[in-house]
Amino acid sequence: MTELLYLGAAVLFIFGLKQLSSPRTARRGNMLASIGMLIAVVVTLANMENIGWGPIIAGLLVGGGVGAALALRVKMTSMPELVAAFNGFGGVASALVALAEIERTSSVFDTETGVVVALSLGIGSITFSGSFVAFGKLNGSLPGRPILLPAGQVINAILAIAMIATAVWAISAEEALAYWIVVGIALVLGVLAVIPIGGADMPVVISLLNSFSGVAAAMAGFVISNSALIIGGALVGAAGFILTVLMGEAMNRTIANVLFSGFGATTAGPVSTGDKPVKSATPDDVAIALAYAENVFVVPGYGLAVAQAQHAVRELATELEAKGVTVSYAIHPVAGRMPGHMNVLLAEADVPYDQLLDLDQSNPRFPQTDVVLVIGANDVVNPSARDDATSPIYGMPILEVDLATTVVVVKRSLSPGFAGIDNPLFYQDGTMMLFSDGKAAVESVIAALGNV
Repeated sequence: MTELLYLGAAVLFIFGLKQLSSPRTARRGNMLASIGMLIAVVVTLANMENIGWGPIIAGLLVGGGVGAALALRVKMTSMPELVAAFNGFGGVASALVALAEIERTSSVFDTETGVVVALSLGIGSITFSGSFVAFGKLNGSLPGRPILLPAGQVINAILAIAMIATAVWAISAEEALAYWIVVGIALVLGVLAVIPIGGADMPVVISLLNSFSGVAAAMAGFVISNSALIIGGALVGAAGFILTVLMGEAMNRTIANVLFSGFGATTAGPVSTGDKPVKSATPDDVAIALAYAENVFVVPGYGLAVAQAQHAVRELATELEAKGVTVSYAIHPVAGRMPGHMNVLLAEADVPYDQLLDLDQSNPRFPQTDVVLVIGANDVVNPSARDDATSPIYGMPILEVDLATTVVVVKRSLSPGFAGIDNPLFYQDGTMMLFSDGKAAVESVIAALGNV
């Protein structure tokens, strides 16, 4: 019965993961996976002998209470750092399982078990410290720009070699102290590996660390011979890695380039426009363009999230739809600070799922689109990625909003995006620039619509 129930839990994990691939079914998928995890936890506890229920109940109450409080209180704009923290907690939980097994057996393992113990400790600890560096970069407590240390990559390579050598010593000598040294080196390595990565690359880093947390969990499953933990960890590890690769492709960059290039370390200042024409618009201008359009695309970016403009955007869409305008949303894969960030923000504002279109669905429609409203996005709509072979972002898939009849860009200034380069879109004949905070701009356009 134990193995059958574990198998049932694994099936729920797989179906839940599959349904997370669509916003329409994601909530149901999350519920299925949660039920699978509940089954796995209950079966595991039921099979334990001499169990101390007091600490377990206390842990459930404290952990469940903290989790519920975070789930209720955290803003959708802060969801990326919460996910980063969850990755870190997953990593440290796996490391603690391995440490408990070291204590239980006095570090006496056969070679195979020693290897998975070392892997659980190393990967789990790297995930823990690296995830909280990512958390700090996302919430602003650490600088978002890459912090490049002198000979940083050499230091990281030395630490990685030292960690592997210490793990070999721990396994061969059955030395508990050596396992603890592995943990210490891994914690330092996690910090030094993520510090040089820019804040705008955190979507890829979060995905990779999520994969690491799954691998660490699978290793912990091998340590305690728990098949549900092995399967669940393997699913998370594989899904996280696939997502990491897809995110890299969406930026036309390899994982190695994201992790080791220090991309974005040189931050450009405000762009000098020189003689380039910039067509500034008023809220009234934008309201007229939107009201007389047949179809409108909204392109959200991180600026929308920072301004918390999702509800205002939804209100604007409702006003336009009442005038007979068709409104859709074009979502770039790396818009925001984590995979699906824009989808979650818009879903919170009750934007219908069928209006959320990905890059491949949106690009063929732009040439027939009357107005595109870009809010807080920059590099993901930069035509240089398509047209300029000398551009640092050349080859990156973009939302080709410049093919629409009219483009309205809501932005505080002409400052460059994360790539630190100018955006020719801002100076095209069909582009209007509305210089303002995202939420304030949308609200002013809504007010102006009443006079159109």
